[in-house]
Amino acid sequence: MSYTLTAGTGVVPCEPGRTVLEAFLRNGNWMPNSCNQGTCGTCKIKVLDGELDHRNSPEATLTADELADGFVLACQATPRGDVVFETPATEESAATHALRDVVATVTEVRDIAAGTRKVLLTADEPLEFSAGQYVEVTVPGTEIRRQYSLANPPCETKQLELHIRRQPGGVASEWVFERIDVGERVAVTGPYGDFTFDPEGTTPIALLGGGTGLAPLEAIVRQALSLAPDRQILLYHGVRTCADLYDVDFLRELETRHPGFRYVTCVSRESGGDRAGYVTDAFLEDVASAKEFTGYICGSEAFVEASVKAFKRRRMSPRRIRRERFTPAG
Repeated sequence: MSYTLTAGTGVVPCEPGRTVLEAFLRNGNWMPNSCNQGTCGTCKIKVLDGELDHRNSPEATLTADELADGFVLACQATPRGDVVFETPATEESAATHALRDVVATVTEVRDIAAGTRKVLLTADEPLEFSAGQYVEVTVPGTEIRRQYSLANPPCETKQLELHIRRQPGGVASEWVFERIDVGERVAVTGPYGDFTFDPEGTTPIALLGGGTGLAPLEAIVRQALSLAPDRQILLYHGVRTCADLYDVDFLRELETRHPGFRYVTCVSRESGGDRAGYVTDAFLEDVASAKEFTGYICGSEAFVEASVKAFKRRRMSPRRIRRERFTPAG
């Protein structure tokens, strides 16, 4: 038995217990989504007819007034029957890759920075995605899922490159930093997220990343340069100490091969990077006007908020600012 979900022209089946968001994405129907944890509110949508179970929808994200008005969080709500929704807001560069389950093999595990590991997975079958998106990995031996951005470009459909930072006491961290083995088999679901690169765009690009927020930005930079080798691209990577920097040699080599690409490291608590202090300060010092730029930001909530303000101070159009907030999880 399955229910029928309708949103605009999208009509999809949904098995009992499956979330609204997953039902649409698995059938290749785009719906706004970002965190998939009920914390960002990106997938909020209004119900026109039908009943749903709101499950663990946080009141901080879905208020009592919004509930009364018929709104739900698509990433949390499960239908109790057929449901009709308002048409989702459209997005120019919305990714339409169908959500899929794949099995992958751990092919490489390497320490790349203080408390940060690069994990390479090779999927049994191709997984289509857009640069900037993420996957959910199920920790072997558990039902716990963790979300990791893909650092490789979408042309590598069977390669999944993850940059994982240790979270003390975390179940996933214990696996990645204590027990993971090359050759281990891992269940992966994806792709998720609206933080995506627009391959049709031609404007200059500015990317600001904090910590492992560099991961999806690397994917975007690599695809952008493959499509337009001379495109103007500014990448700023912010960390606390030099030991937190990674992939420096790789990105310096890209600078050498692509004169329009500039990579700047910003270290806030010691000397040794290209710039002392914060990414936002460096960007404001370097760029007099970002009116023609498209911006990509990935990092903590505070990092994203500060970066959006910096972009707006340099007159970047709000519709050209794309952001991904990391939610810490172990």
